[in-house]
Amino acid sequence: MTRTASPALELRGLHAWYGESHILHGVDLTVNPGEVVTLLGRNGAGRTTTLRAIMGLVGMRKGSVRVHGQETIGMKTHRIAPLGLGYCPEERAIFASLSCEENLLLPPQFACTPGAVGLREPMTLGEIYEMFPNLHERRKSQGTRMSGGEQQMLAVARILRTGASVLLLDEISEGLAPVIVQKLAKMIAMLRGRGYTIVMVEQNFRFAAPLADRFFVMEHGRIVEAFGADELERKMPTLSALLGV
Repeated sequence: MTRTASPALELRGLHAWYGESHILHGVDLTVNPGEVVTLLGRNGAGRTTTLRAIMGLVGMRKGSVRVHGQETIGMKTHRIAPLGLGYCPEERAIFASLSCEENLLLPPQFACTPGAVGLREPMTLGEIYEMFPNLHERRKSQGTRMSGGEQQMLAVARILRTGASVLLLDEISEGLAPVIVQKLAKMIAMLRGRGYTIVMVEQNFRFAAPLADRFFVMEHGRIVEAFGADELERKMPTLSALLGV
């Protein structure tokens, strides 16, 4: 991935609607290359809608969404993703009738041409299996026969196969056993070490807190607090009031 002075992701005055429902009310958010940031907030605050709006998966959006400096607000999802975005939805969207390996072979691999800003070399199957040994063991298993944790690993691994450098991860720890959550935390740390940019929506504060470089708190479709990891301890009373953590 080529480093530039541009943020990996920059939202300015982002509004989003589902039908007539106005969900986001002017979201401002900047994520630098190689950062891990977490969107915190109660259910209904607009966190998932923010990820979906970045990908163009809402009914209507206005404002500005720049991916590695390129404006995407007027672009369709199939044009946005090849700029280097990978979205892992909360429902995982695993193809149940396909094997684990078939799921991994399915995504298109975006061409990482010289000078490309938002793309990196797609991970090979060998690299995926090295990072996720469970998936190698289960490579012939159908999606429906994999555990929730294995399905979550597969959902993340699948977007790494595309060449995306910015990963949008929605509630990846939800409903999983603590031992699996620990494995996912190690995965996030590994990906950050490899230079990936990660935006996480998380309800599990204990999972997110040690991983993130910066935190953004949402309420009623707006960012109401933004601070770095070094300010976390000082901000805990505010987070307790906003989130009940």
